[in-house]
Amino acid sequence: MRNLSRREFLRLCGATGAALGLTHAIKPEILEAFAGPAGGRPPIVWLQGGSCSGCSVSLLNSVQPEIGKVLTDVISLQFHQTLMAAAGEPAMDVLPAVKKQYAGQYYLIVEGSVSTGDKVMYSTLGERDGKPVSFAEWVKTMAADAKAVIAVGTCATFGGIPAAGSNPAGSKAVSDVIGGVPLINVPGCPIHPDRVLGTLVHAIKYGMPELDHLKRPTVFFGKCVHDLCERRPMFDEGKFATRLSEQGCLYKLGCKGPMAYNDCPTRRYNNNTSWCVAANAPCVACVEPGFPDHTSPFFERMPEYGPAGTPSPQPHQGKIIGGDK
Repeated sequence: MRNLSRREFLRLCGATGAALGLTHAIKPEILEAFAGPAGGRPPIVWLQGGSCSGCSVSLLNSVQPEIGKVLTDVISLQFHQTLMAAAGEPAMDVLPAVKKQYAGQYYLIVEGSVSTGDKVMYSTLGERDGKPVSFAEWVKTMAADAKAVIAVGTCATFGGIPAAGSNPAGSKAVSDVIGGVPLINVPGCPIHPDRVLGTLVHAIKYGMPELDHLKRPTVFFGKCVHDLCERRPMFDEGKFATRLSEQGCLYKLGCKGPMAYNDCPTRRYNNNTSWCVAANAPCVACVEPGFPDHTSPFFERMPEYGPAGTPSPQPHQGKIIGGDK
């Protein structure tokens, strides 16, 4: 088995050429990382709360490595209420069993916001003594003994759509309800499977990745969408689309690329096929904390940026909290 250094791994994850999507480049490295008896298969618990399950669906669209290969050969997925065959008490008994057997060893992945409203229980998972157990309680309970927590999707990382508007369910980000355990945020609406698998593999094999001030891995969220966008030269030249079907920068039609940080323009979704701007739709900055309240109206120009040729805002400086030694 070839030993892959952390630097080599990050170089693969950070490759931004159109032909170097992580799903293509990382396949052998993921499999090598966990091959053989020494690699082990780290236990994973995936909890879903206030979400549409879109992030799970996006993860299942992982092509290379095939998600079936990941689930059977790379990780040991102990609990996922949508994917697991078990239901009822046999399924719910898995959570306390994992917590007891793998304390300090398992990784907790949380999809969806955490409802904290005290008048009505908006989000529940299983029962105890015939009464529903809140999702918030399960997140706190399982996070307490996890090796690390990975919040996936914008609902889990920043509250997202469930926390928008009047927020009657009291929906909050995972970071608002847990503490004392390493946390990584992997936002997106939905998440990109590369970012979840790459982050998980890094955490397991090398420890915590470098994160920005919002606890996002800088390897995926360290650059401005506006800088990576294939239509950036059109912005600098003042060539703007007046309708969504036209060629030209979509800035005047509401594109929020200058306020968003991720690698969508080069990584793209659906096996590196496309992304919002390539499909003639403006970026809505779904990976940022203000989504959707502070990034809407989606089809109106950002008042605080421009004119043509304005340099992109620079991201906050990243913070090394683990990894290279």
